[in-house]
Amino acid sequence: MDMTAIVLVVAFFTLLLLNVPISFSIGIATLIAMLMNIDFTPAVTTIAQRMAGGLDSFALLAIPFFVLSGMIMGRGGIAKRLINCALALIGSLPGGLALVNVVSCMLFGAISGSAVATTSAIGSFMLPEMKKQGYDENFSAAVTAAASTTGMLIPPSNILIVYAIASGGVSIAALFMAGYLPGIMVGLSLMTVCYFHAKRKGYATTDRLPLNVVVKQVAAAIPSLFLIVLVIGGIVGGIFTATEAGAIAVVYSLVLAVGVYREVEVKQLPDILLKSAETTAIVMLLIGASTAMSWMLSFENIPQNISAFLLEISDNPIVILLLINLLLIVVGAFLDMTPAVLIFTPIFLPVAMQLGMSPLQFGIMIVLNLSIGLCSPPVGAVLFITCAIAKTRLDKIIKPLLPLYVAMFVVLMLVTYVAWFSEALPAAFGL
Repeated sequence: MDMTAIVLVVAFFTLLLLNVPISFSIGIATLIAMLMNIDFTPAVTTIAQRMAGGLDSFALLAIPFFVLSGMIMGRGGIAKRLINCALALIGSLPGGLALVNVVSCMLFGAISGSAVATTSAIGSFMLPEMKKQGYDENFSAAVTAAASTTGMLIPPSNILIVYAIASGGVSIAALFMAGYLPGIMVGLSLMTVCYFHAKRKGYATTDRLPLNVVVKQVAAAIPSLFLIVLVIGGIVGGIFTATEAGAIAVVYSLVLAVGVYREVEVKQLPDILLKSAETTAIVMLLIGASTAMSWMLSFENIPQNISAFLLEISDNPIVILLLINLLLIVVGAFLDMTPAVLIFTPIFLPVAMQLGMSPLQFGIMIVLNLSIGLCSPPVGAVLFITCAIAKTRLDKIIKPLLPLYVAMFVVLMLVTYVAWFSEALPAAFGL
């Protein structure tokens, strides 16, 4: 690694430690590194061009649409109906409320596409209810934080769209289908931990509901869940693109929230539009800055140097892929998912492909890896939201998080070393 690359890395992490926002840390570090080779004006111009070029993608138009549809669904009473549906189906099992928490996070995460929104919507309802039923508040917070990340894999997922762009053309439809099995596996692994923890602690179970009540609660949630069928079915069936699917999701969620559930009033729409615009702007700034840093890394041949270094360590694919996973887990604990995918995909994807891994499998691996980072200290965004809702401290939920981390890591290893989990569904649908 030459001096320019060292300056880039040192400047970036120094800015992060100084609590500079990630997008600005990326951009400023890239500028500092570039100034070592060229003058100020050409450096600024080059960064601006690379940022603009990184945003010049039709596929990226899907992100603001899915962000807006997620905002509308989040305000539209969707979380309450999904929780009631899960309660009706599995609430009477040991650890029922914890299981409901996980299932609700999976369903709402798939609809909203946001781990932060899932944490806020599901956590605000489930955490007080679990505390009322005698669950340890730190365990409840840990479950919510871990489960809220499943929506990053279960489509429609904005981060999978970002990876499709970073990888240079992996099909978004194939990625969406590839995320289902691993996402469900993560959810089931978390539910297994919750089940045995509840059995050991002797948490109370809820009464089994009458069949007519179960049918009513499930029926109330079907319109919300149909959004997933509509979006994924249309994309996989070739009826519309991911971007068009995002626009359709906005229209459907608007009709559902305003016209059917009537949880959102017309006068609230300007505020929802403003919030979605703010979120989209943050995401796009991250994408633009990360694209510039990714270009700088490629210009300095850092991906090639890291690839050569990893392949020199060992010729055993198992060892190298384990090293990549461990590195990404560390990265995910410090860096937001979007810049991490844009920066590290060009670095590690060529190595993975040399070892026989397809870009599709690698995409699911890196997103699952970074999802673990979302609920890992010190930067994991969902941890701080969960702690605020549960009114507890970060250090108190680390211990109950450990078995959940283990469960997620086991699924990560299965996804890493068994291609079938990522490629079976796309192959079945001819993607």
